[in-house]
Amino acid sequence: MTTDSIVSFYSGGRDDHNRTLEAILAWPDDRLEGVHDYIQWVFPTDVPSGVNPFAPLVTQQTAEAFASSAELRDRLRHALDRMLSFYGLKRSSTAKGDVVIAIDVSRFAERGPNWLRPGNHNHLRLTRILQCLWILGLRAEAQALQRCLLIDVYEGPGRSRIARDTWAFWKNALGSSAI
Repeated sequence: MTTDSIVSFYSGGRDDHNRTLEAILAWPDDRLEGVHDYIQWVFPTDVPSGVNPFAPLVTQQTAEAFASSAELRDRLRHALDRMLSFYGLKRSSTAKGDVVIAIDVSRFAERGPNWLRPGNHNHLRLTRILQCLWILGLRAEAQALQRCLLIDVYEGPGRSRIARDTWAFWKNALGSSAI
């Protein structure tokens, strides 16, 4: 049994509020919007959170566990898909198997107005998701989400609704691998 709390949580364990990953992902959109202490567990990074300072941080052991477990990576993709739906986005793949994340026209009209506002806290959540995907090994997904945010969203319906500082955070979230 692992002592890494992130790996444990992604393996069916519970967070510090006794919630499972599956329970959180089953929440309706309004609860995902209103609760602010789950995102650090569902999309952990190696940087302490100002909102949830007790959330675990990704360590080398965490990254190695995700790198060696297709099951953990699949659960992370499942979490990504839920949050993409929350934002009105969608993951798919091309015939060649390349990951694509784009605006989901059937959901974006409803979901976009909830977060396409200057200074909205979901912009920080999206930065966290980018960073988490990258450090836990879902690099194609991280790059696809980054492309979607910078091009599909920012240059489209997000124009003048997303601060240039947010654009810069998204641009730099993956370090030198940014598009």
